Amino acid sequence: MLINKTANADELTIALDGRLDTSTAPQLEAEVNSSLAGVKKFVIDMDKLVYVSSAGLRVLLKAQKIMNKQGSMTIKNVSAEIKEIFEVTGFDELLNIE
Repeated sequence: MLINKTANADELTIALDGRLDTSTAPQLEAEVNSSLAGVKKFVIDMDKLVYVSSAGLRVLLKAQKIMNKQGSMTIKNVSAEIKEIFEVTGFDELLNIE
């Protein structure tokens, strides 16, 4: 999975490309943990993401919990397949998905 990060003042966008699964979730988690300090608006762009596993969902939930305390988190450009994963797991109720 490729992670492209764009920071602008207190805003951070992370664009994901590939699969967010057991082997790549630690990579995203490390990026989130090292990047969210001082961020008020966090956007995850899933335009090129093709799959999310339970390990990936855990990282997203952890990021959401961090951002609930310091700002907002939005997930954009979700494919129909990933949106279905969010709906089946109930994550569509926990995450702000545009």
